[in-house]
Amino acid sequence: MQTRRDFLAGLAGTTLALLAPAGFTAIVPRRSRRLSFFHTHTGHQLETIYFRDGDYLAEELARVERFMRDFRTREAHPIERGLLDQLHLLGQGIKPDGVFEVISAYRSPETNATLHEKSSGVAKQSLHMVGKAIDVRLDGVKTRDLRDAALKLRAGGVGYYPESDFVHLDTGRVRSW
Repeated sequence: MQTRRDFLAGLAGTTLALLAPAGFTAIVPRRSRRLSFFHTHTGHQLETIYFRDGDYLAEELARVERFMRDFRTREAHPIERGLLDQLHLLGQGIKPDGVFEVISAYRSPETNATLHEKSSGVAKQSLHMVGKAIDVRLDGVKTRDLRDAALKLRAGGVGYYPESDFVHLDTGRVRSW
């Protein structure tokens, strides 16, 4: 007998599959969401199933938070669940077993201010400071292709930095640069 939770989980997965942009592989409704990461500055790796059977897993979200902390100050901050879901959808559509290479995730206000002083490309009120942005690559995928898939997803901001070989993703308003 199907429970209400089973029905809603199936409905959510089906909705994601129907909303997937053209060019994405078919997304089969799943009861779990998995992500794999490699942090380019620390050399740390993380593989996590952060969502299972209709629920976000607090222990796994805490592991993600620690992994994505400001590597300069070691300060951690909660990472928005929608950002993880955005990465999951991108990964499933492009390279399901791929590893996201993290260049920058959470940034403390102090780190962000220092970077902002050095570069006009760093926003003064960056979404990195509130756990809503990440700069990444996806192993084996051209950053141009990752950018294009993220733009089709229309889940937030997408910045493309070909010289530095990464894509900025955030859960703010839909925009690109």
